[in-house]
Amino acid sequence: MTITHHRWWVADLGREMGINRYGSSGIPFLAFPAQEGDHRNLESFGLIESIAPFIEAGKVQVFTVDSYDAESWTSQTLSPWERGQRYEAYARYIMREVLPFIRTFSLELPWTMGVSMGAYHAANFLFRFPHDFAGTIALSGVYELSEFLGSYGDETVYLNSPLWFLPNLNDPYYLDELRRKKIIICVGQGAWEEPMLTHTRQLASILSQKGIPAQVEIWGPDVYHDWPWWKQQLSYFMERELGGS
Repeated sequence: MTITHHRWWVADLGREMGINRYGSSGIPFLAFPAQEGDHRNLESFGLIESIAPFIEAGKVQVFTVDSYDAESWTSQTLSPWERGQRYEAYARYIMREVLPFIRTFSLELPWTMGVSMGAYHAANFLFRFPHDFAGTIALSGVYELSEFLGSYGDETVYLNSPLWFLPNLNDPYYLDELRRKKIIICVGQGAWEEPMLTHTRQLASILSQKGIPAQVEIWGPDVYHDWPWWKQQLSYFMERELGGS
């Protein structure tokens, strides 16, 4: 498998950010790490290996990015308002720097994907910016931010909480675009899968009410919140969507 490493200084974030690219052709995937992980996170825990046949066959190429969680939503020192401002800086980095970087390798719209906190980012970016992405694979994610912010809410939190903003989304410009996307949401019912399980059920209901097609799968009570299941799920969905390796 071809792996290339990239990093550059991001002034808006105040530090260097890294990206790994796995593969050399195929559908681009923008992949977010688990909570507070970096661009090596998905490789370190075997997720990249689980989809290696698709990468090596030239069907997909994966771009893994650093998180900015500890400086935004999961910060232990910043106020909720400040965390939102830092997340918006991260969103600008993704949209203004990472997406143009991906476009130097492929003109296809990228998918987003992620596990746990990474699934939140993957879904959030698709739902906020549907014209810039082709779809998402979100595994065991939360889809609003009360786990980190408690009862706090402001406009920035609202706009980054799909369970909050999607019910009020009535603009055909966005709804029609979302209806054209491939949306795959999955969660288990085993250990450590709350509140992700509840959020997934709520998201499925909202998408159905809005007429947005989505493949929402809730796996069994033995399926827990950890890498062995995420590797199985991602390989399964890649196989199903891409017609095998």
